[in-house]
Amino acid sequence: MKSRDTLVRLKRFQAEEKRRRVAQIEAMISEFSRMAGDLDREIATEEQRSGNADPSHFAYSTYARAARGRRDNLKHSADELRGQLEEARARHAEALEELAKAQNLDGREKGERVIEAVRDSLDLGMIGLRSAGA
Repeated sequence: MKSRDTLVRLKRFQAEEKRRRVAQIEAMISEFSRMAGDLDREIATEEQRSGNADPSHFAYSTYARAARGRRDNLKHSADELRGQLEEARARHAEALEELAKAQNLDGREKGERVIEAVRDSLDLGMIGLRSAGA
């Protein structure tokens, strides 16, 4: 009984840890996307201010060029995180399945104990009836 309870608690903790990892990755992707959007606006503002929107032009704004590099790095990082997110979701699903199996084992064991208790009480009742009838 104790080992089953411990197993269920362990599986529940592991599933919760996987869920937190998924949420963390989703938050990072969201933050990177927001930051990339901010950089897009800054780039557009700088290009409009300088009057040059061609990154290959020699007079292109140094700030806009650097912001483009940061934005591209953020987008690349977000894409990598999306791959990690799929993997983390799969691990979370596996952890949930393992938790369900452990809970089913625990539930089955509890059900068997209830059935045994009912049988024992019926047996005691039958013994009481036999002794009362004798």
